[in-house]
Amino acid sequence: LEEITPRPVQDTGSILKQGYLEKRSREHSFFGSEWQKRWCVLNRRTFYYYANEKSKQPKGTFPIEHYSAQLASHLRKDSRKRCCFELTCPGKRTYEFTAPSPAEAEDWVDQIQFLMKDLNSFTIPHDEEDEEELYNDVDSSDSVNTTSHNTTLNQDEPNVEMEEDDIYEVLPGEQPNNQ
Repeated sequence: LEEITPRPVQDTGSILKQGYLEKRSREHSFFGSEWQKRWCVLNRRTFYYYANEKSKQPKGTFPIEHYSAQLASHLRKDSRKRCCFELTCPGKRTYEFTAPSPAEAEDWVDQIQFLMKDLNSFTIPHDEEDEEELYNDVDSSDSVNTTSHNTTLNQDEPNVEMEEDDIYEVLPGEQPNNQ
């Protein structure tokens, strides 16, 4: 696993989402917890938060893998409660945020959930559209490249090229077409 090194906002790699959020501080004051405005950046592996969008050093970072995101209206009692969401991971710190609007909060949650689904899938993303997905339960690095699109469920039979007529089922009472 690669170490997370603090990087300026401009160097965080392929950015999936960024924008200002209010982040609940870990320290609680006499008046309760404080919300601080932070420039947040999400890339494929890491969540960064900065004092502002021009900051060179992040205030904090954490690997996003294994976190889940959900809307969390219980975090605030004021009119912005529908703008709240949290990032949770068993055994790790929970991060609590308030977005500028309910729609923006939903978008952050959707982006993070989509990323988690992508990170947890066993398929390798590629650019070709309308290609069927391959599922492979063999743990091998080259198995995806050698898998044929004409695989059958019965692996005992050798892989035989089928003629066009072989794809049709012979119904009871009918004779197969002999060529």
